[in-house]
Amino acid sequence: MVNDPCTSTMAASPTLSCAEKKHWWISNKKIVEKYIKDAKILIASQETNEIASALGLLEAALVLSPRLEIALELKARCLLYLRCFKDVAYMLQDYIPSLRIPSDDTSSTSSSGSYDNSKEQIRLISSGDEPNFKCFSVSDLKKKVMASLYKNCNKEGQWRYLVLGQACCHLGLMEDAMVLLQTGKRLATDAFRRESICWSDDSFSFAKFPLSGKNCTTLPITESEIISQLLSHIKLLLRRKTAAIAALDAGLYSEAIRHFSKIVDGRRGAPQGFMAECYMHRASAYRSSGRTAEAIADCNRTLALDPSCIDALRTRAALFETIRCLPDSLHDLEHLKLLYNSILRDRKLSGPIWKRQNVEYREIPGRLCSLATKIQELKKRVANGETGNVDYYALIGLKWGCSRSELERAHLLLTLRHKPDKSTSFIERCEFADEQDVDSVRDRAKMSALLLYRMMQRGYASLMTIIKDEEMAEQQRKKAAAALQLMQQQVQLNQELQQSKADTFGTAAMQHATSCSNTNATNTNATVFQGVFCRDIAIVGNLLCQTAGFNQPIPVKYEALSC
Repeated sequence: MVNDPCTSTMAASPTLSCAEKKHWWISNKKIVEKYIKDAKILIASQETNEIASALGLLEAALVLSPRLEIALELKARCLLYLRCFKDVAYMLQDYIPSLRIPSDDTSSTSSSGSYDNSKEQIRLISSGDEPNFKCFSVSDLKKKVMASLYKNCNKEGQWRYLVLGQACCHLGLMEDAMVLLQTGKRLATDAFRRESICWSDDSFSFAKFPLSGKNCTTLPITESEIISQLLSHIKLLLRRKTAAIAALDAGLYSEAIRHFSKIVDGRRGAPQGFMAECYMHRASAYRSSGRTAEAIADCNRTLALDPSCIDALRTRAALFETIRCLPDSLHDLEHLKLLYNSILRDRKLSGPIWKRQNVEYREIPGRLCSLATKIQELKKRVANGETGNVDYYALIGLKWGCSRSELERAHLLLTLRHKPDKSTSFIERCEFADEQDVDSVRDRAKMSALLLYRMMQRGYASLMTIIKDEEMAEQQRKKAAAALQLMQQQVQLNQELQQSKADTFGTAAMQHATSCSNTNATNTNATVFQGVFCRDIAIVGNLLCQTAGFNQPIPVKYEALSC
């Protein structure tokens, strides 16, 4: 056991012990001041290595004086400069608005930017003999406490809100970042106003407010300008996200897709966590509108940015099951099961404490039981051989019986949009909290995009084979129909020829009969005329014989003439 020097010499000489204690405190204070001075010199160089060295000095200073305000501020700013946003959030997590007040309280934003409007009532028993109860509102207590805290904001420093707001923005906590930055900006404005009121005419100097003119050089951008630009960008992203979610809830899926596309395809990038959230919402919109391939692609991007996203795994597994791609669905469900088991083992949700989750810890056991049942069902279906009948029509977004031109057009659009070479282009528009994650995100994006691309190619080949078979069968049907029609035309032509022959023969017979009847009639008329002529001749001959004296009748055979 080590004896305290002050305690061991207290009985002998109290004055000496106090002097030693005072000397120990003064020496530590000088060491801390030296560390702070050296750290400021290193920070002023704005070199990454120098700032890392300054961070080490500040850590040593905080070991000796853990609550030193200037050391805390310099450390937070060094971490922010080195893009260690998670370390800043862990360091100042008590100031994150979404973590400050429990979620079950009815909260609203106060004038100082905190959520402190609880309606819960508490009764306390007084400590005296008085039997009565005294009641007060917890919201009033919170208001008083927060008011006292904000009165001492100058002691704590408004730098906490500005530094933590920038870190939350880069971590994807846009709502928290907006509240923190607005609070820090308001506190800085109030402090400047109080300071300016205290200035006299003699103490006021334009050196603190340099003006830009012809004789002035270009000034570097100030922190207030950085905060203003960052706030405007955060508000723009939040407006678009709010409009997209409202359209999604209203069933206007194309409108929701348009708003989310403006966010993820914008010129200015967005933080990694915020982009993952937007991709997940757009995947839900694509799924509701029946665009399965685009929904799977957005789930792939979400899982590339956040491998532990529960909603993305569940959605992609459901999409694979919808198109009857059971092995891939089973793979995602197994991954989700491992994630649930790790949550139960660690007794906390995955990710940092500020990460927003759409599931609560108490829901995990029930979801795990239903997930195990679903996995067993899919395994039975796979064992029964339901692995080869993938619905490629639903994957590509076509209806049954589509034409070849429709298939080629849809395949061309999907290929151009989900080509493996372009699968990592979205990474360029992401702001990563840790640059070391970029390689892993790129690898996951390439792998998932390649699997989806191969599935679409198999679907295109399968559907093209079906369409070609249908076209060949249609051609055969057309040939058979043409042959049948030709045969019917030949039979009809033969019938027409036979009919025409029959009509020609009947006409000839009729003409022959007519001519025969005409001949007989002519012969009959000629015989009648000949008989009449012969009779007249006979009469004339008889008359001549009687007048000439021959008194002899001319012999005429009337029978021959009659014939």
